[in-house]
Amino acid sequence: MADVSVVAREGWEEWVAEVEQAASFWLACLEQDGSELSILLTGDDEIHQLNQIYRERDRPTDVLSFSQREGEFPGPEAVLGDVVISIETAGRQAAERGHSLRAEILELLAHGLLHLLGFDHELSDAEHERHLGKQAELLAALDHR
Repeated sequence: MADVSVVAREGWEEWVAEVEQAASFWLACLEQDGSELSILLTGDDEIHQLNQIYRERDRPTDVLSFSQREGEFPGPEAVLGDVVISIETAGRQAAERGHSLRAEILELLAHGLLHLLGFDHELSDAEHERHLGKQAELLAALDHR
């Protein structure tokens, strides 16, 4: 079984159990049962700081992924990394897209998780389609469990 740790900043604790269950389910679907994953549910201020520090983008964003399997000094194979989701941005996007906050949070979680597993939609249109297709598969699997 995967080791999923979810931390929520004050105000977003209600999402911890659902996010943890979804992440654990998806890791099992993706044959990553022995993996470790950390998830932070936060607001725009904190994700803005992280986005500025690590991506040099001076704005909040919806989701960030920090892989522990990449870079000059990759971590142990079992450690996937961290996903950070701004619940505030997710709320705005959910309203713009006409769906629930739950649906948006889960979509961002799936998106960030896939980044940790090597899906990179910024490489090419084909990779973008592959990423979106796998993301849709994960969301559908969760709905049909």
